[in-house]
Amino acid sequence: MDQTPTSLFNSYELDFRHIVDGIKEKLEASGSGEQRRAALRKVEIELDEADDIVSALEVEIQGIPQSIKAQYSTRLKQVKAELMRYKKLAKEVHAQQSRSDLLARSGAGGNKSSDDPYGEQGDRARLLAGIQTLDDSGRRLRDTNRIALEAEDQGADILRTLRGQRETIETTRDTLRSADSNIDRASGTVKKMIRQ
Repeated sequence: MDQTPTSLFNSYELDFRHIVDGIKEKLEASGSGEQRRAALRKVEIELDEADDIVSALEVEIQGIPQSIKAQYSTRLKQVKAELMRYKKLAKEVHAQQSRSDLLARSGAGGNKSSDDPYGEQGDRARLLAGIQTLDDSGRRLRDTNRIALEAEDQGADILRTLRGQRETIETTRDTLRSADSNIDRASGTVKKMIRQ
C-alpha cells in the first residue's frame, strides 16, 4: 500500500466521502420516535468520525510537496465546509426532533389533575430529589467555605509566628556581631598588655 502523503490524503478523503454519504442518508430518511432518535445518535457518532478524518487530512497536508499543495488545500477547505454544513444540518434536525418529542409528550399528558400540580408523581419525586441535591450541595459549599476561612486564619497565625522568629534571629545575629566585635577589641587590648 502506498504510504505517501498524497495517497494517504486521498484515502482519508474517500473515507470522509463514505461517512458523509451515510450521514446524508440518515438525515434525509423519514421516521419518527425512537427510530429517528437512534438515527440521530448514529449521525453524531459519524460526525465525530468525520471530524477525526479532517484532523488526519490536516496532518497529511503538511507532508505534501509545495508544488501540488495548493490543490490539496482547496480540497481540504471543501471537506471542512461540507463537514460544517452537515453539522449545522444535524443540529437543526435534532432540534426539530426534540420539539416534536416535546409536543408529543405534552399532547399525550395534557389532562393533568388540579390535585397534582406537578403532573405525574414521578415528576414530583424528581423535583424533590433535585431540591435535596441542591440543599446538599449548598451545605457542602458552606462547609468548604468555612474550612477555607479556618485554613486562612491558621496561615495568618503561622506567618505571624514566622515573622516573630525572624525578628528574634535578626536580633540574635546583631547581638553576636556586637559580641564578636567586643571580643576582637578585648583580644587586641590583651595582646597590647602582653607586649608591654
